[in-house]
Amino acid sequence: MLKTGNEAGFNCQLSAINCPLVLMVQGCTSDAGKSTVVAALCRWFAQRGYSVAPFKPQNMALNSAVTVDGGEIGRSTALQALACGVEPHSDMNPVLLKPQTDMGAQVIIRGQVLGNMQALDYHAY
Repeated sequence: MLKTGNEAGFNCQLSAINCPLVLMVQGCTSDAGKSTVVAALCRWFAQRGYSVAPFKPQNMALNSAVTVDGGEIGRSTALQALACGVEPHSDMNPVLLKPQTDMGAQVIIRGQVLGNMQALDYHAY
């Protein structure tokens, strides 16, 4: 049986339905181990009956994976989804930036290639 925030002992009184339990992992640098820690947490919570899924709003990575909906997301997010026991989906990583040069990247939005952009153009987008 899947657990929600209320069932886990959290007082969720914001709505009539059970509130989700949310956890955010942050780090100060790239390559700090955040993705590995999140994969471990996903597996740990999933094995204890929680309904879990990863979410990384923007990711810059050359390595990507194809999702169940035919989109493309960062490989680390796909691995985290598998650790949760769920199929990777493009909603889990809505913006993927694949570096092409030191000032530009291929921009993938919701799993679909938007095109190549320079950094200043992307920030203006």
